Amino acid sequence: MSNGLDAVVHGMHIHPVKSVGGYDTAQATVEPWGLAGDRRWMLVDTEGTAVTQRERPGLALSSAATLPGGGVRLSAPGRDDLVVEPPEPMAAVGVTLFGNKFKAVTAADEAHAWFSAYLGAEVRLMHLDDPARRRTINPKYAPNGETVSFADGYPLQIATRASLDALNALIAQGGHPAEGPLPMNRFRPNVVIDGTEAWAEDTWSRISIGEVTFRVAKPCGRCVITTTDQATAERGKEPLRTLARHRRIGSSLAFGVLVIPEDTGIIRIGDALKVLA
Repeated sequence: MSNGLDAVVHGMHIHPVKSVGGYDTAQATVEPWGLAGDRRWMLVDTEGTAVTQRERPGLALSSAATLPGGGVRLSAPGRDDLVVEPPEPMAAVGVTLFGNKFKAVTAADEAHAWFSAYLGAEVRLMHLDDPARRRTINPKYAPNGETVSFADGYPLQIATRASLDALNALIAQGGHPAEGPLPMNRFRPNVVIDGTEAWAEDTWSRISIGEVTFRVAKPCGRCVITTTDQATAERGKEPLRTLARHRRIGSSLAFGVLVIPEDTGIIRIGDALKVLA
């Protein structure tokens, strides 16, 4: 097992709109609910239920970049870029994400029209105006009432390059070798770590990166989004076929870990990861 002493941050990624392409960053502020600017926006259907790449793989080809003040610039093939500012404070409305009901604020009509035209389906863009109180983490893993953004369920996802290399080696030996090697963006992590042994993250329960300490909640269970090529929106069989054979942890097909910040601060590329427990 790697003790983490040689492990460092290799990359960081922020996805302002859930399931939409994001951007790389050299440093990021860790807030209680995730990296600043990460997954503060989300698409919903006419019933208020989250719309993601699970249902709409074409979202992979769109992208969003955070602007000063919390707005986003949206880009997608065949569409002019659109700047969306955070909506003015108003009555929040109910939305649903994986059966979890909470409230968010509706963005401007132009944003709904932009995404609806791109996807060919009626959707609305929502903003998480108050992440400190809108959506709590599963109390089994967050007994102190910690909250989360529009991420699937936990503030940050961490993956390691060594584990990706090991997974790609297994894919090469499996039934769909032509689908590999897969890039890290299939997994849409927030933080990518270099310098560990493969699957070292399975043993972590508490870590620090730079000046911030994190509690490891659980392995990250994987879904069909990982089979979606983020450059073409085409789907294959991997990595789920290989994860099902080699990385089944409980009911999850696991890659990477989900973590909860114990404090806040700035993390940077090159910061050391230390395994505390």
